[in-house]
Amino acid sequence: MTNQASDEAAREREERWARQEEAASSATRDIADVPAVEVITTAAVHLMSAAAVKLGLADDPKAAEQLDLDEARKLINALAGLITAGAPEISDMHARSLRDGLRSLQLAFREASTIPDPIGKGPGEKWTGPVN
Repeated sequence: MTNQASDEAAREREERWARQEEAASSATRDIADVPAVEVITTAAVHLMSAAAVKLGLADDPKAAEQLDLDEARKLINALAGLITAGAPEISDMHARSLRDGLRSLQLAFREASTIPDPIGKGPGEKWTGPVN
């Protein structure tokens, strides 16, 4: 590689880094404008959606092929922890709908399981209490 080609590659790399740094800075400014309630509820909705897909509840002809109870359990546990910890921070209005969605996922998990967990031992029940 010649000096000129090497200098050009270095210049391109520095320009790319500068663009990436600007994008990261912009994202940081954008997230600073988002209220915590919105960040918490958005994270919860993403966990709910992912758990629903892993439970085979997606609106997709191949939804049954996406069934993965081990992954669904992990997502529901994480969701239950987030909702339980975040509920005092996000108001009852937001927490109530998240709890309803969580309960629906827990019941769907119980229904999808060929060997159901004992009451109180299902995904998320450590934080929510028994669901039946």
